[in-house]
Amino acid sequence: MNHIAGFLAGLTASMGLGGGFILIIYLSFFKDVTQTAAGGINLLFFLPIAFVSAIIHLKNGLVEKSVLPVICVAGLAGAVVGVLLTGILDEGMLRKLFAVLLIIVGLKELFHKSGKITPLK
Repeated sequence: MNHIAGFLAGLTASMGLGGGFILIIYLSFFKDVTQTAAGGINLLFFLPIAFVSAIIHLKNGLVEKSVLPVICVAGLAGAVVGVLLTGILDEGMLRKLFAVLLIIVGLKELFHKSGKITPLK
């Protein structure tokens, strides 16, 4: 089962869908890891890949540099709020919120019109 979860996480990540969803679901439901711990493990796997991806996208001109400060501040604020919520909400509520997030992202991906990515000028 570990190999299947790793394969699916890698496959979905390589398609740009986010392998973290697979990893969190696998750890939470099949390995009985708490939602908070699964999210932390996912973050440890995500950060190095995100760093390398950011460098590659910057190099290829796919990042609008003018919005970077806003995105960084918003991301940091979201992370702080998320950490605070994990201390307030119980495990069951965190699982339900994660399920809602999965449904929203899934519906967005299903109905979003895909366009060709072109480098920014």
